[in-house]
Formats: sequence, C-alpha cells, structure tokens
Amino acid sequence: MTVEKVSVEDAAELLKIYAPYVEKTAISFEYEVPSLEEFEGRIKNISSKFPYIKVVENGEILGYAYATSFKGRRAYDWSVETTVYVREDVKRKGVGKLLYSTLENSLKDMGVLNLNACIAYISGDKKDDNLTNDSYHFHQKLGYNLVGTFHDSGYKFGKWYDMIWMEKMLGDHTRNPGEVKFGNWDIKNA
Repeated sequence: MTVEKVSVEDAAELLKIYAPYVEKTAISFEYEVPSLEEFEGRIKNISSKFPYIKVVENGEILGYAYATSFKGRRAYDWSVETTVYVREDVKRKGVGKLLYSTLENSLKDMGVLNLNACIAYISGDKKDDNLTNDSYHFHQKLGYNLVGTFHDSGYKFGKWYDMIWMEKMLGDHTRNPGEVKFGNWDIKNA
C-alpha cells in the first residue's frame, strides 16, 4: 500500500468509495450522492489548501482522507477537521490508520496543531442498521479524545443521530505560533 496525493482524475473512483456511506449509512449526513462535477470541485478546493490523500494498492484506491478548515475565522487557522473514508471491502486492514497517520504528519508539517473529527454517534445500547460506533472507536485508538456531544442533531433514515466531536493535539500551543502553510503540503509518511 502506498499513500499518494488525490487528483481530480480520481473523483469517479473516490465517489464509488463514498456513495455507500451516503446511501446506506448515517456516517455521512448527505442525503444524495454528489455529482461527479461537484466532487471534482471539492477535490480542487480542498487540495488547494489542505492535504487530500489516497491509499493505493495494485492500481486501486482503497480509501482517502483529507482535512478542511475547522471554522472560517483567522483565529482557527491552527485547527482543522479531519475526514477519512475506506472502501467497504477493505475495512480493518490498516488503510484508515495509514491514511490518518500520513495526514497527521502532513498537517503537522504545515503548522497545524489541532485535529477535530465530527462523528455520527449512537448513544447507549441502541442497535442501528445504518450506524455503528466504529468511527468513535477508530479515532479513540488513534489518540483522539471526546470533547462534546450534540444530541439528536442529525436526521437521516427517519431517525435522529447524535454528533460527537473528538480532538487530537499535534503540537505545543505557544504564545506565538508560526503561520500555517496553507496550500504548501506534501505527503509525510509515518
């Protein structure tokens, strides 16, 4: 498995990975799978500022990850929101971990200090056909800590879902942090 930069030409293959998350799960709160054109635009916009990476094996994309702005205000420059999607047939094979460790190294090299993940969550002992708490456990294993819960904040498949926020710190928060090098990123393997 190798980690590479995502290009606009990857959009169709990434959409094949993403579509089941939209159509069958509450992991994504989108109701409709985006068009190829819209997805290409997302890749262009995100990768112009932040890492957008993929894991490739035998010429096939197994998963992808990226970071986006946490909030639009200048004071949040050192914080990002992280996202990862892995092809359904290769879950639990280290793809997500490889993507996130590479993403974290690339972001740290840019000067980013805070990683934030917004995750759909099932509270209590509820069973759900459209969501497990695997994403919560995945992030927890990678050193993310739970920092907040928004109850019944997402509605999909006729059900209400909680959203949790998890965070991970990449570095020290000094009095004068350096500028984040937006648009200046490269793959930094773990």
